[in-house]
Amino acid sequence: MAQTVQCIKLNREAEGLEKPPFKGPLGERIFKNVSATAWRMWLEHSKMLINEYRLDLTSESGQRLWMTECENYFFGEGSAAPVEYVPEQK
Repeated sequence: MAQTVQCIKLNREAEGLEKPPFKGPLGERIFKNVSATAWRMWLEHSKMLINEYRLDLTSESGQRLWMTECENYFFGEGSAAPVEYVPEQK
C-alpha cells in the first residue's frame, strides 16, 4: 500500500508513489513530496518535452535536461513547454 503524502504539486494530501521513481536525492525528494497523480501528470508533460526537444534519454545531456525539468516541475518555477510548442487539437 502506498503512503499518503502532502503533494507539493496538488497542494493537498494524496496517495504517494509505491517507491522512489529513481535513485538519488531527487528521487527520494519526489517520493516524499509528490503524489502518484502528480507523477503521472509529470510523465505526460515529460513526453511533450522529449518529443519537442528531441531528447535522447540514453545520453547524459538528455538525462540531465530531463532531470532538471523534473525538478523545476515539482520544486522550482515549473517546466514550461517550448515557445514554439502547439498543443494537438482534439
